[in-house]
Amino acid sequence: MARIFDVVEYPSEMSDELVHRFPEAGVADLRIGSQVIVRESQRAVFFRSGKALDVFGPGMHTIVTANIPKLIDVIGKVFNDRTPFVAEVYFVSMKEFVDRKWGTPQPIIVRNPGMGLGVALLQGFGTYSVQVSDAQQFVTQLVGAQGTYRMADVENRLRTMLLSKLQDLLGETAAKHSVVELISLTEELGAGVRAKAQDDFAALGLILKSFYIGNLKPSDKSAEELRAMGMLDMSVYTQLQAADALREAAQNPSGGAGLTAGIGAGMGLGNVISQSLQGMSGAGAKADAPAADSSGAMADVMTPGDVAGLLKVSEEDVLASITAGELKARKIGNAYRISKDALQEFLKGT
Repeated sequence: MARIFDVVEYPSEMSDELVHRFPEAGVADLRIGSQVIVRESQRAVFFRSGKALDVFGPGMHTIVTANIPKLIDVIGKVFNDRTPFVAEVYFVSMKEFVDRKWGTPQPIIVRNPGMGLGVALLQGFGTYSVQVSDAQQFVTQLVGAQGTYRMADVENRLRTMLLSKLQDLLGETAAKHSVVELISLTEELGAGVRAKAQDDFAALGLILKSFYIGNLKPSDKSAEELRAMGMLDMSVYTQLQAADALREAAQNPSGGAGLTAGIGAGMGLGNVISQSLQGMSGAGAKADAPAADSSGAMADVMTPGDVAGLLKVSEEDVLASITAGELKARKIGNAYRISKDALQEFLKGT
């Protein structure tokens, strides 16, 4: 014989639970006169056959047809007010869930007029807080028949919504402000994301209480990663690698040995590109960089002198890298020849 519950409650702090179903599996056998106890930070939503019957707030409630008016339509005629009926009760936490983390797994591309490529890559992180505003809608939209529904079950969806709004807002704001100004507008950007996201959160029965940007900065993506993202053509990519090699060579007393390929993005990327283009676009650059053909592309085969001119280092540095086995080259007689692919592999640091 099925057990009839005379008292329905969930005495838990629900520290990370948004919803707890009573019972966790199956349905509860209740009856008119059963007691329902709801804590101050909870709401109790009654469901039967997938339909919401009513929502109870904090306090002790006695189940009668007066406080669940739809109940009489579900169970039919009540005999002596003791007719058992089956239902599910969902206890929903109404407290604010604070200090939830968000971050940008991939950089956000924004316009950066007048600097380098005219774009910047921004990365950021921060916190947000969320609260259930409509218990019945939240259960209906997200929970379904799950016994327990935690913040971890919905966080990915919420972070995706927030990042979408942040990306949209950064695109709008970058049209009026430089990247430097954007980074200083964290309070305004946070308020903007909160305003943009409210409708999407409300559709789930939630309210976004706060959204804070803890840090917003240019990404440190490497030139190779930027090229893989389709942001750099071969010419600019080569110039970036050359600029980086020059920087590393200046810090490396051994000359060509140990040159690396990583390079900063965002504002740093813009500055390096600008300097690199300025140093390689004039008449003097053409004289220093015979490794480029008339179209500006890198030659397929180069001499050590060609590579030295392209990288803005001495020919001795290039020969030292060849001797050390870091830069692959083919020796023909007493002369070395370096392929474009070998130079690119060297600049990648692989």
